[in-house]
Amino acid sequence: MELYGKNAAELSAMLKNREISSVELTESVFRRIDETEEKINAYVTLDRENALKSAAEIDARRAAGEELSPLAGIVMGIKDNISTKGLATTCASKMLADYKPPFNATVMDKLAAAGVVVAGKLNMDEFAMGSSTETSYFKPTKNPYDTDRIPGGSSGGSAAAVAAGEAVLALGSDTGGSIRQPAAYCGVVGLKPTYGAVSRFGLVAFASSLDQIGPIGKTVEDVAMLQTAICGHDRMDATSARREYPDYFRGLENNAQGLKIGIPKEYFGDGIDGEVKQKIMDAVKLLEKNGASVKEISLPSADYALSSYYIISSAEASSNLARYDGVRYGYRAENYDGLIDMYEKTRSEGFGDEVKRRIMLGTFVLSSGFFDAYYKKAKLLQRRISAEFSDAFGEVDVIATPTVPTTAFRIGENTDDPLKMYATDICTVTVNIAGLPALSVPCGCDSKGLPVGLQLIGGKFTEQRLLNAAYTYEHLRGGFPAAVI
Repeated sequence: MELYGKNAAELSAMLKNREISSVELTESVFRRIDETEEKINAYVTLDRENALKSAAEIDARRAAGEELSPLAGIVMGIKDNISTKGLATTCASKMLADYKPPFNATVMDKLAAAGVVVAGKLNMDEFAMGSSTETSYFKPTKNPYDTDRIPGGSSGGSAAAVAAGEAVLALGSDTGGSIRQPAAYCGVVGLKPTYGAVSRFGLVAFASSLDQIGPIGKTVEDVAMLQTAICGHDRMDATSARREYPDYFRGLENNAQGLKIGIPKEYFGDGIDGEVKQKIMDAVKLLEKNGASVKEISLPSADYALSSYYIISSAEASSNLARYDGVRYGYRAENYDGLIDMYEKTRSEGFGDEVKRRIMLGTFVLSSGFFDAYYKKAKLLQRRISAEFSDAFGEVDVIATPTVPTTAFRIGENTDDPLKMYATDICTVTVNIAGLPALSVPCGCDSKGLPVGLQLIGGKFTEQRLLNAAYTYEHLRGGFPAAVI
């Protein structure tokens, strides 16, 4: 197997034992990018020169006998809404097409300290608003399992790059399922951490109370290794949780004995594809056969979660995106007549249709006369959803659901139907509303050969339990077929 096809845990051991060098690994990944990028469109910006320079520096440090992080020399891609000093951070938008930040996100400083090699910035839905990576200003990303289909979104570039071997690991962001959903569609593992577990400083804001940076990898081990590196309190982020975090990678355990799994009936109703349901239940039964117990539970407010999510997220987006006005940075219209006209033309020309749709929705629900009818009710429902999850975790350790209702749909299939596109988030948004951790792990393929994702949800700051459950299932499941491009 080529180096780009191996997982991070394997490569970390090979690098430590000096069986390979980081330069060799980096060259392998870039050769793969050269072979497949035109078919996948995973990257917005590549940084080959600096990546090879970083790899050579890691090799020199290792040769000098320095004790290095397990991630040292591993090649990663970064979602293009995470600030990277001196390297374009576009949010896949015309509005920020030429923006190079003067500072790093906190997670980037952590990765630099760990010795990670950054290959470049990954494509996404514009300003993370979308479920298919089709709203990118630059190009749509394609699914490595079938390039006629979407990879999911908004972290579609991140998931597709890992699945295609164009990166060993990737960072994404998850506001309503944007790590887990593309991970499910692309047959990789994605973790949305507890809100506050990973610093949001330097993440370009979509919906500040819901956004969370998280890892994507080929295996649960890979995700655990990366989560260990990026989590922790940050004084630059007022929402960052001040607490101790374990080494998730070293804490992994392969044991289903005593694990209590909840199956919420609301997540298996109409709209969930029959093959997807079957794969999820097969995965749960496999864990049950090996010592777990299974219990049906109810989360009744989940039926209203999608409406609540789009009200809250759009309201926050309307506020957060007000800063893009052509005055300080980013795109500015060339022809305008006065300040107000500049604002209008800059925002009309700089934002895509989906971003404008959400800004308008958010402005509407925050407006006088509609605030109480929409936004206030959505926030009340948010509390109820959180309480229902809290009650459920008094009975079970993890909750198992489909990650998405179907497997990957065809490019262009849902672009003219926003409501149908929004419905793909039906299984994931509750987690962000409640601030919980959740991950998606592949649990088989449908009759078309497209990956299905099992979503495991945990209580706040129970990432280790979640990772252990997924790690156990991964061992019981066995190998997963790689994408053939």
